[in-house]
Amino acid sequence: MTPVPRVGWLFAYDWDRLALEAIERDAGLARFDHAGFDLFSFPSNAALVGFDLERFAERQAARGRRMGWQGVLSHHEQFGALAAALVAERLGLPGATPESVMAAQHKLHARQVLQKVAPEANVASRELPTQYGEPIPEGLPYPSFVKPVKAAFSVLARRVDSRAELQAHTRFGRRELWVIRRLVEPFERVCRARLPQAGSAHRMLLEEPAPAHASQYNLDGWVQDGQVHALGVVDAIMYPGTQAFMRWEHPSRASDAVQKRALDVARRFLGAIGYRHGFFNLEFFHDAASDRLTVIECNPRLASQFADLYRRVQGVDAHAMAVALARGEAPELVPRCEPTAGVAASLVYRTFDPLLASPPQPDAAARSRFAAQHPQGLLFGFPKQGHSLARDFKWTGSHRYAIVHLGAADRDELHHQAERASALFGWPAPYFDHPGEHAPAAAPAADWRNRFTPPLGAS
Repeated sequence: MTPVPRVGWLFAYDWDRLALEAIERDAGLARFDHAGFDLFSFPSNAALVGFDLERFAERQAARGRRMGWQGVLSHHEQFGALAAALVAERLGLPGATPESVMAAQHKLHARQVLQKVAPEANVASRELPTQYGEPIPEGLPYPSFVKPVKAAFSVLARRVDSRAELQAHTRFGRRELWVIRRLVEPFERVCRARLPQAGSAHRMLLEEPAPAHASQYNLDGWVQDGQVHALGVVDAIMYPGTQAFMRWEHPSRASDAVQKRALDVARRFLGAIGYRHGFFNLEFFHDAASDRLTVIECNPRLASQFADLYRRVQGVDAHAMAVALARGEAPELVPRCEPTAGVAASLVYRTFDPLLASPPQPDAAARSRFAAQHPQGLLFGFPKQGHSLARDFKWTGSHRYAIVHLGAADRDELHHQAERASALFGWPAPYFDHPGEHAPAAAPAADWRNRFTPPLGAS
């Protein structure tokens, strides 16, 4: 009997954990050895104190030698993707080079590369010429989109319309600065040694904002032996009048022509940074009025949140494909399963007012009712309080308290299911009044917040 191969999986959480358990239980494709910690839960995130990526990679490489790992991978943006590249390099396993991972994750450097190889898909950008908390100089262009050079989960990324707004956004308390520096410093140390031309990651950059009516998409795919393959495209839909994701849907409404253009840009960019092995996720805007496609960023890993959507609609297991790729096998040869839906969505539940209470997390009875009514649905809760909750509002402008995944035959039925599932928990459904429409650009944020943030004590 052939032994089940062992694979190292770093910083797995939420969608990854569920998928890996299914792969071990049902498919028997691999046995996973886990390492890493959860950035969003205590006491796990206490490991952030003194965390060093090179030391972590060295320990995991030694562990991989002992256990006979045949692959190592991660879909974790903040630390995991780079850690997996460092471990694969030490063990001589298939994987992306650390330099190519950093070139994609260092947002200012990525813009500079994109300007050389796909200028038509780039936007004007510049380094914010100041340290954290220092006075903002005069003469910067507004409106601008400001974001950290190295970050994940849209942290501290937002549009600013004036110098005063930018100054307020970049003023951090002592506790915030402590967290920011420890999130960035592990990447910074490796980048200084391996990709010095990129410059420091302890910075922020300003970008030309996208038109308010532009639609946002995600192109997912993989690279093997330098050949770029598309997995699919997922639509990103915002809460009206905000920059906060309300849901993601698959299949995409983007035309085949737009999807092919995005894939062409991905090929040029990934080739330029030397990313020759691994999954990728390209976020981009498309402005239908001008037919302009612009890159938001390119992430050197699978967007694991979307893998469940692809499985429901296309019958492809992106996590199993990623395991195959990590072992040097062809992802397209992974067996498919029967699709269960014509359309699927990842629904994001948020509250926008820090002065109002977040809806309570569902109790066991509510979870049981959800499982009975939506046997293939997924529910993830993200309760926060205290400093973590306050930081959510400061850094992202909202608090994401839950995510639900659903599939249906069509978008009208999906809308109906979202309303039913949300009603079970006493939550407002993250859907518009007319299913299938993109957010109206003129929708006022204040109206949305009032409508979708329950008062204190509400269920």
